[in-house]
Amino acid sequence: MTQNFKIYAYPPPETLSFDSQVESLFYSSLIHSHFITQNPEEAHLFFIPFSFHSGLSARAAAYVVGKYRTEFIYWNRTLGADHFFLSCSGIVHGADRNVVELKKNSVQVSCFPTTAGLFIPHKDVSLPPLANVHAPVHAPGSKSSSYLGYVKYNWVKESNIKEQLLADPEFEVESEPSDQLTYEERLAGSKFCLFEYGPEISAIGEAMSFGCVPVVITDRPIQDLPLMDLLTWQQIAVFVGSSGGVNEIKRVLGRVVVEEYEDMRESAAVASKHFVWNDTPQPFDAFHTVMYQLWLRRHTIRYAEREWA
Repeated sequence: MTQNFKIYAYPPPETLSFDSQVESLFYSSLIHSHFITQNPEEAHLFFIPFSFHSGLSARAAAYVVGKYRTEFIYWNRTLGADHFFLSCSGIVHGADRNVVELKKNSVQVSCFPTTAGLFIPHKDVSLPPLANVHAPVHAPGSKSSSYLGYVKYNWVKESNIKEQLLADPEFEVESEPSDQLTYEERLAGSKFCLFEYGPEISAIGEAMSFGCVPVVITDRPIQDLPLMDLLTWQQIAVFVGSSGGVNEIKRVLGRVVVEEYEDMRESAAVASKHFVWNDTPQPFDAFHTVMYQLWLRRHTIRYAEREWA
């Protein structure tokens, strides 16, 4: 994959901007990588450089796709199925043919967690979130933990569960930013890190790197987890519903501690290397694992010329 995978990037708009830092980092890494080719005939995939400053309307997206399909032959060969675009805000549904084909056929590379209703699991890809901290070296072996679980002040918002966690001495709940212990010390000193599925789950990679096994509180299946093609998430994270409250969470975690905690902790810490974004991409980091997922999506149907001309 590293040597053979080629991507042709369409000419970008005069002003190209993104909604998030991780989008900008992915774009910069892609454009300056050896994956880019100037010869579209040797490309496996085609990149559409939309500009997403405060979102992109369906009308604007339709205009861009229409422009590329008129000036180049490649969109019509697959109706956009060998194309991908970068968007954390997503593109709303529209009746225009260009938007319909874009949303149905092209791969959307999005941020995690994704915008509800704008992510199609079987084809789209979510970017590993950009970490603020990361354990410099993964230390193997057993872990000495002061708490069963750690919850940062904004990781769990459901009031009943938050109140129950605050009342339970087995959980370290940071009700507000504190300087008594560093964030890294809290991650390293807890067996589990609790997240409610939502924007704050973006810290999941940080928890994994410090050997804090993620516990995701959710009442529905999660289909936009990063690196779904590479990681078996059930082996590195615990998923539990909210209806049973903290008692049910503790029951599940108690079973995990007895049966599989050390294996999960080791697996999570090892997998965390795939969540690391580097200014200069390195093998197996976030950029390269996203590129591998795109490589897996390179096989598409190309229509005969008489079918699309």
